[in-house]
Amino acid sequence: MKLLQPRPLYTDRVLAFRDTEPIKVITGVRRCGKSSVLKLVMQHIIDSGVSDSHVFYRSFESIAQRYSCGTDFYQAIMQAKPSDENKFYLFFDEIQMQTDWADIVNSLHVDLDCDIYLSGSNSSLLSSEISSYLHGRCVQINMLPLSFREFIDFHGYHILDQDPSITNSHILLTDHNSHITDADDLFRTYLRFGGFPGLAELGFSLEETDPVLTDIYNGVVLKDILEREKRRGNSAVSDPILLERMIRFLADRIGSSISANSIAHVFENEGLLQHRKNSPSAHLIQAYIDAAVCSFIFYKADRYDIKGKEQLRTLGKYYMVDIGLRNHLLGYQETDTGHILENVVYLELLRRGYETAVGKLYQSEVDFVCTRTDEVCYYQVTESMHAGNVAERELDPLLKIKDNYPKYILTMDHPLASQQDGIQQLNLVSWLLGQSAH
Repeated sequence: MKLLQPRPLYTDRVLAFRDTEPIKVITGVRRCGKSSVLKLVMQHIIDSGVSDSHVFYRSFESIAQRYSCGTDFYQAIMQAKPSDENKFYLFFDEIQMQTDWADIVNSLHVDLDCDIYLSGSNSSLLSSEISSYLHGRCVQINMLPLSFREFIDFHGYHILDQDPSITNSHILLTDHNSHITDADDLFRTYLRFGGFPGLAELGFSLEETDPVLTDIYNGVVLKDILEREKRRGNSAVSDPILLERMIRFLADRIGSSISANSIAHVFENEGLLQHRKNSPSAHLIQAYIDAAVCSFIFYKADRYDIKGKEQLRTLGKYYMVDIGLRNHLLGYQETDTGHILENVVYLELLRRGYETAVGKLYQSEVDFVCTRTDEVCYYQVTESMHAGNVAERELDPLLKIKDNYPKYILTMDHPLASQQDGIQQLNLVSWLLGQSAH
């Protein structure tokens, strides 16, 4: 097996369900590393002492690996099963490419003492459909492109040990040639190129990375969305021009409160909806937004009324799955740093297992209200606290919250950490790299 870069954030989550009843399903946007994580989990199980003969792997992305029918698929697994009573581990990559896959996986789950792991692409399979196909017997682990911490690992950097008493120092990194780099500088590179794992082999060259991002984008838009909606019989989402305009619109407005009605008004003025007069414009726009979210190209953060403690139905915000992909679509915009940083933080909070919403408190807004089991915390994100009235603007909404849950402001400023009125200011890069305790 090709040497794979570890991704413990996801392998640990999958392995937490090892030898349990649910079928483990790895989901996520195209090319985020699902197949690699599936192989890493398989290798971990083999390294733990399970015999190779008790592990079965098949990648259905290759036509040569597919079976002509579901019966042949089932029989091949039954014949491969060892004769002893030990558990059989089954790994199926791009499972949706195999005919009758759901019936066979369900049958194997019932007929064998086995532990089943799947990865699947949204080109043919919605995350929301998986539980139905597998009769509710599954657990889904959603993957994202590389975090900044994973990014530095994939590119061969390591964090240098530094004197913890020096609170205003930048974090320093070193590569395999012992070249020292400021983590802030590499973070700006991350904001430019994004975190799709396949780009790590290409270095920091737009000539090399742009074709890969083009392929990912075309795959998501032209295949994952349009072909899937056609298969589902959803004739509403069928216009590639309108879909691409929608994606660019959402990408340009990450972190902004928007509604289907407001987008429909813009598109009507542009003449994009003239041929759809028999369909309510807002409903049509919502169908396109939902299709983009289902393909994991965008994530929606709903609004949450902090005082009333209830979810609000209107004016949510959308964040893009990868900043590098956004730059590829819109061009690199150094003037939009605030929303870009907010996007990065939102995805990181998802990685850390938080349910994350946009907070509303009277006329104020808190960037993120985060919950995880019985834990609650609040985050504001800004590039700097030193310009104009930014400090007052960022502190004021947090000061209005009267509970005692932790409150943080993430900023690119140094020093790394400070506190004001119980609100902790943390350096964003330090927080992303796990050098902060929060």
